[in-house]
Amino acid sequence: MKIAHFSDLHYSPENLDEADRCFTHAAQDAMNRCMDVAVISGDSTDHRLDAHAPALNRLAWNINHLSLSMPVLMLQGTFSHEPPGTLRNFALMSQKHRVFIAERVQQVSLFEGNFFASAGPVFNEEELRSVLTLGADVVFTCLPTVNKGQLAPAVGATDAATGLEAVLGDYLAAAGRINQRLSAAGIRTVGVSHGTVNGCTTEHGVTMAGFDHEFSLGALFDARCDAFLLGHIHKAQQWERGGQLVGYAGSIGRFHYGEEGDKGYLMWDVEVGDARAELIPTPSRQTICVDFDGTPDMEKLAAIAADASDKFVRVRWQVDEEHRQSVDRDAIEALFAQAAGLKVEARILPVVRSRSQGISLETTVDRKIERWAEHANVDAAPLVERYQLLESGFVEAIAAAVLASLEAEPEVDTLADAAMPVATVEVGTGTQTSWLDGDLFAA
Repeated sequence: MKIAHFSDLHYSPENLDEADRCFTHAAQDAMNRCMDVAVISGDSTDHRLDAHAPALNRLAWNINHLSLSMPVLMLQGTFSHEPPGTLRNFALMSQKHRVFIAERVQQVSLFEGNFFASAGPVFNEEELRSVLTLGADVVFTCLPTVNKGQLAPAVGATDAATGLEAVLGDYLAAAGRINQRLSAAGIRTVGVSHGTVNGCTTEHGVTMAGFDHEFSLGALFDARCDAFLLGHIHKAQQWERGGQLVGYAGSIGRFHYGEEGDKGYLMWDVEVGDARAELIPTPSRQTICVDFDGTPDMEKLAAIAADASDKFVRVRWQVDEEHRQSVDRDAIEALFAQAAGLKVEARILPVVRSRSQGISLETTVDRKIERWAEHANVDAAPLVERYQLLESGFVEAIAAAVLASLEAEPEVDTLADAAMPVATVEVGTGTQTSWLDGDLFAA
């Protein structure tokens, strides 16, 4: 069975060009490859959309178009992206094959193009006998986004954030017992969910490790699914164990700067006890990210701009507060005038001034000055001397002393400091003259 796995379409007015170009290409490619069923594992929209929004119209058109060739299963994603109830409208847009909306925890069988859902989280004995008797092309174990607020009454408010993984692990183990019986009968089993696997890598290269993520790899493999199709993380990645395969399709397009890897959809080939997946790239936009630890290098930017006519460019730099005006934003924008898009981000580092430690503990100003001098690595004696002079003397007396010291300095010193030749002769009694560059000075 060939399954076209799409995820994280994020249709919205802001992402419309990227999302629609990539999803339209992917849907048509899946139809050309004659795939058997399509799965969208959450976040078809980026946020709440108005009924008249062009983004909603384009998404509906593609779902309708996809249903011409194959059944479609759409999973509920993050509530902030897909408000509950948003996907129900797509069930009315099927063209030839059904569009099934999985918005609760359940198991769903697909047989001859029709979906049959369990009444509870897993098939009960009666439902399971029916599936085993009538047969099924595939059984999906659907685990949409779980609201942690609904989990709190069951496990307690303090454990709701970190206890979700254990609760979902118990469900996946229960589903695994059902899936084992289905596999023994020769029926393919596929899991579909939307969440974070502990240890996965984001599109920016960050490893997601912590106690508040939905899944562990062990719990996903315990579901005993031949294939487990995941959404939410925007980087395509896979894990394999004993014929079972778990994989993220990643986002359909590149919606943020700095995302790593190709964008596309996964083409799954699933048989009982064996699953394979291949990433089929989409024509996602190309981005260039340039970061400077200081002011931007205009020569480097000019070289990059020569090959950025059809790319999206982000230029970031960081400078201290005193040099924020040294960056010419207009010149940067002029360099990338032919780029598909430009985003400039400046990080201004504020000048931080902190008190010298221990100053407030000193009881006299003299000691405060000495403590400051210790931290500033300067000689404290001249500062203390001048402070004592200011504290004990009169302003007029201090000014008079300064002027007197200036008048006491001989002018010849000033001339000598200028490194000019001076000739001195004695004329008369007690009168000295200096001859300098043809001018006569008398003292």
